[in-house]
Amino acid sequence: MSGQQKSDYQLNRKPRSEFATRTEYLDHELQSMSPRRWKPNLPIRDYRFEFEDFVPAMAATIGKIVMVAAIVGAFAGQLGLSDAFVIENVRYEMLIAAVLFVILVSGFFNPKSNLAGTHGPLIPLVPLIVAAGGHPMALGLMIGLLGFLLGIFKGGSLLARLTSNGVAGGLLLYLGFIGISSQIKSLFGWAESFDMGYLAFVVIMATIIMYAYLEHIQMRWIAIPLGATLAAVLSFAMGAPFEFTTAPGIPQMNPMYWWGAETGWQLGLPEFHHFVAVAPFAVLAVAMWSPDFVGHRAFQQLNYPPRTEKVMMDIDDTMISASARQITGSLLGGGNIASSWGTYIVPAAIARRPIPAGAVLTGLLCIVAALLGYPMDLAVWQPVLSVALLVGVYVPLLEAGMQMTREGKTTQSAAIVIFSSALVNPVFGWSLTMLLDNLGLIGCKERGKDLGHTGRWIVPGIMLLVLCVIMAGIGMFPGVPPLW
Repeated sequence: MSGQQKSDYQLNRKPRSEFATRTEYLDHELQSMSPRRWKPNLPIRDYRFEFEDFVPAMAATIGKIVMVAAIVGAFAGQLGLSDAFVIENVRYEMLIAAVLFVILVSGFFNPKSNLAGTHGPLIPLVPLIVAAGGHPMALGLMIGLLGFLLGIFKGGSLLARLTSNGVAGGLLLYLGFIGISSQIKSLFGWAESFDMGYLAFVVIMATIIMYAYLEHIQMRWIAIPLGATLAAVLSFAMGAPFEFTTAPGIPQMNPMYWWGAETGWQLGLPEFHHFVAVAPFAVLAVAMWSPDFVGHRAFQQLNYPPRTEKVMMDIDDTMISASARQITGSLLGGGNIASSWGTYIVPAAIARRPIPAGAVLTGLLCIVAALLGYPMDLAVWQPVLSVALLVGVYVPLLEAGMQMTREGKTTQSAAIVIFSSALVNPVFGWSLTMLLDNLGLIGCKERGKDLGHTGRWIVPGIMLLVLCVIMAGIGMFPGVPPLW
């Protein structure tokens, strides 16, 4: 192959043998890449596979099984559908995501777009959505349409620019602490259900020691597979109950089955009133994307070396691909609600790996898990699940939040966003603190002067007002009854 035919990546990269350490080699790989947006990106020509790519792929697969099961299970519980339905729909969703979007979009056509994952913060709202007369397809299509418009008109990157380090860092701290508390509580609840509460203590203590040692030897990137294995071995050894129940197979692939009146969701196709019912929830779901996406990109910025802007996730492109994945999945019969894939991008950033190679491996692992069935049982086993999320997502979120809030007056904004998030939810805390921060009432007083009237109060003010009206309408303010 002549020099003119080689890609920028092939011309710029150097083999591992030319670097003194593995870290230097991985940093150079990030600096050498030049991803093509919405054009073919091929292995070897534009990126390479490394052992480190398997870590975020494994974490993402575990997270995918868990989060989609939580979303579909929340709908199924309200609609009176069986556990068998949940398992089949989760397997179907994993195949849709893996083949059509994880591998094709993030792996080949746009490596600057993070994988389209699951919208975890919306899970508690599912009972309200169903009670309001919502329909899963109507909700998915509305979210996809609104997210696509936000991405096309660069609304996501605009909101990212208006979010200071203090606000983003405070969000990471809040989400990290809440996640850690939730997983510890879940693990103790699981162990106490069969009178072995001490098992949870042993697993968590072992995880803390393991994570601290990995930090010491600078190998934190293997925390997920090592932690999940440690949790499983300890739990088995101490007599915790476990059995494989999901047999190999292929889920129902006919969309008309899923949207039949007597089959699948047993709801038929949505009508106009269904779209009206889900509209406020769809607006809120897309608004929740921005702080989530900002945090994911910030995590890359903190862990990647200098001169790697080309390989960092593009917020608008991620919104477009997540929207396309949402619309496609909903039309085909899936129950997932899409967002940026946190259980992938966080460990990938820690491992100093770009998006595409791990995306391809994630897609392959999701296909294997969906078809075999048995890996799904192990991934959702409580000790494996909790430890993987603790060391792979929530503790790193805390660390990143602390790094972002250690300079200047960022701690003021971080404190307010944590305070207001605890009062209502993270989307309220983000929108309120962004307005206060940009007005110069808290944080750096000079920062707001460079934003102009649009960035200082017009966009943040409109965003806060719209979100408050929606949240008040559906009863999300503590102690305040719903307005409609």
